[in-house]
Amino acid sequence: MLHLLKIDLKKMTNYRTFWVICGLYFLTLGSVTISGMEILKWLAGKGAEFGAAININRIPLYHFPDIWQNLIWISGLFKIVLAVMVVISITNEYQYRTLRQNIIDGLSRWEFMQSKILTNVLLSLISVVMILSITLLTGFIYTPKIEWDFFFLGAEFFIAYFIEVFAFLSYALMLGVLVQRSGLTIVLLMLSHMIEAIIKVNIFRSGVEAEIGWLKQFFPLESITNLVPLPFARYALQEIQDYVSLTAVLIALGWTVLFNYFAYLKLKKSDI
Repeated sequence: MLHLLKIDLKKMTNYRTFWVICGLYFLTLGSVTISGMEILKWLAGKGAEFGAAININRIPLYHFPDIWQNLIWISGLFKIVLAVMVVISITNEYQYRTLRQNIIDGLSRWEFMQSKILTNVLLSLISVVMILSITLLTGFIYTPKIEWDFFFLGAEFFIAYFIEVFAFLSYALMLGVLVQRSGLTIVLLMLSHMIEAIIKVNIFRSGVEAEIGWLKQFFPLESITNLVPLPFARYALQEIQDYVSLTAVLIALGWTVLFNYFAYLKLKKSDI
């Protein structure tokens, strides 16, 4: 398996685009998560309104244990950048015929698919390690007093974050294999949430949602989003879901398996 990972990484690291996108991803992700509190304070000082019930200088956005869910939710917004890189990687395999060359050199189609899946796992793990480091750093800086009994409350969101990133990268990989053209695939990737939202609006119309609204959680992108619920409403004294739902995890994992299976099925039947 390590051999397959090395093969894919060797190809990817030879692309200048890979380094540009990865650098953009980690630089943006790091700068936003680290300086987020200072940006909010600056905006508040300039007169920005965050709601009558919210005093940005007093809410524990970056305090343990709230910081676990807060930063992980923010980090999830940037996974689209990694997904674009995955799309470019797989579509380049078709454009430059490296997929065909790998098969000629003796790599099976399943082994090729494994190499892509392993790369997605590695990128997801690197994202988790980076956010964990940032969370610990900023949490210790901003938390006035560490209460160790509650320190790890919400730390399970890192598992959810790994699944969220890996599931979305698997979705991007599937789109890339199905479409095989980078430009069109990236457009579809960017519009995916909108397309799913339009489908849901047409299915769950008023009067029907009360009966079958529970089916929303089974939509692919909805299931990925549900892994880490929006946490900030709690600072406006609203009730939120501050735990990882096992149902959301199982549904997202199910879709992740399907994404990779559909990609392999297409690859297996394609004339390369």
